[in-house]
Amino acid sequence: MKLVNLIRLSFRALQRNKLRAFLTMLGIIIGVASVIAMMSIGKGSQRSIESSLSNMGSNLITIFPYNNTPGGARIQGSSVQSLTLDDVQALQRDATHLSAVSPTSQAGGQVIKGALNWPTSIQGVAPEITDIKKLTIKDGTMFGEDEVRASAKVCLLGQTVVNNIFEPGEDPVGQIIRFNKIPFQVIGVLNPKGQNTFGQDQDDIVIAPYTTVMNRITATRYLQNIVASATSEAESDAAAQEVAEIIRRTHRLRRGQDNDFTVRTQAELISTLNSTSGLLTTLLTVIAGISLLIGGIGIMNIMYVSVTERTKEIGLRMSIGARGIDILMQFLIEAVIISVTGGIIGVVLGIVASVIIANTLHWPILLSEFSIIISFAVCVVTGMFFGYYPAQKASRLDPIEALRYE
Repeated sequence: MKLVNLIRLSFRALQRNKLRAFLTMLGIIIGVASVIAMMSIGKGSQRSIESSLSNMGSNLITIFPYNNTPGGARIQGSSVQSLTLDDVQALQRDATHLSAVSPTSQAGGQVIKGALNWPTSIQGVAPEITDIKKLTIKDGTMFGEDEVRASAKVCLLGQTVVNNIFEPGEDPVGQIIRFNKIPFQVIGVLNPKGQNTFGQDQDDIVIAPYTTVMNRITATRYLQNIVASATSEAESDAAAQEVAEIIRRTHRLRRGQDNDFTVRTQAELISTLNSTSGLLTTLLTVIAGISLLIGGIGIMNIMYVSVTERTKEIGLRMSIGARGIDILMQFLIEAVIISVTGGIIGVVLGIVASVIIANTLHWPILLSEFSIIISFAVCVVTGMFFGYYPAQKASRLDPIEALRYE
C-alpha cells in the first residue's frame, strides 16, 4: 500500500477519537514545552553571566589575600592581611603581561548629604580602575595622580548613592558630602552598571583615591585586594602566573611554601559559574524530559487500546490482501503523527512560555534553535519507539482469529 494512503488512513483513525488523541499528546506537549523553557532559561542564565562578567573586564585579574591556619583551613576576606602597596609597586614595575594595576582598600559606612544618608561602602582605588573595571563617567571627571599623592578628599559616586542622598534633578558634582564624618568633594558620577551576576548593586558605591581611604578611614597599610588588567584576554593565564611569581618574590616565600594570596582571572570565574549553571540546566532539562517519557508511555498504552478495539478491522483488511507490513506501518504512522503533532504544539507552547517568563519575571532567556530541533527529533523517535511494539503486535494478528474477535 502506498505511503500516502497509509497516512490518510492514519489521520482518519485519529479523527474518530479526537479527544483521546489530544489527551495522548498532552504528555508530549508538556514535555517538549518544559524542555524548551528550561533550556532557554539555562542558556539565558549562562549568557547573562558571561555578559555581566565581561562588563567588569574580560581580562580582569584579582589578587586576594589569604593565609593558612594551623588546622590547614584557608581564611579569606578583609580580616586577612598579606597584600600591601609594595606588591602593587612590584607588579607595576616588573609585570610584562599587565596593562594596569590598582590597589583596593574598602570600608563600609554612612554617606551623608544634609538630612539624607545612605549606608554604602567606599573603595579606595587608583585612577587606572576605570580601565580595569570598564567604568565610565557620566558627569564630572576622574581624580588623577596628584589627588592620590595628596590623599585628597575627593570622590565619585555610583548612581544608587546619588539617587538616595540628592534630590531629583540636583547636580552632585562640586558638592560636599560626608562619609563617616569625613568631608569629600564630589568630582564625578559614574554611569549605571546595574546588578552583577551575584545580585549585588554595582552602582551602590563611592570611589576615592586609595591613599585617602587608607590614611583617613581604614588606617591600615594592608589592602583588601589588588585588581589588574591583562594586556589581552588571551594573555590572562600568563599574566596570572606572572603575578603569582612576582608576589611570591615580594613576600619572600620559599620554594614549596604555600602562597599567602590567591589569584583569580575572569575567565576562570566565568568557567566556574557556567559549569554550575550548565549542571543546573541539565538537571532541569532531565526532569522536564521525564514528561516526554511519560508521554511516550501514554502513546504505547493508547496504541495497545487502539489495536484491541480495531482487531476486527485489522482482520478484515488482512483478509482482503493487506500485508503485515501495511498494518505495522499504519499503526506506526498513527503513533508518529500523535507524537509529532504534540511536539509541534509543545514547541510553540515552550516558545510562548519562554517569552512570558522573560517579560513577567524579567529572567534572562535565550531561545536556542538547537533545543527546538532536538526536542522535535526526540518526539519523532519517541513516537516510533513507543509505537513500534503495539504496531508489530497488530501486524502479527491471525486474520481468521481477528475476524472472530468480539
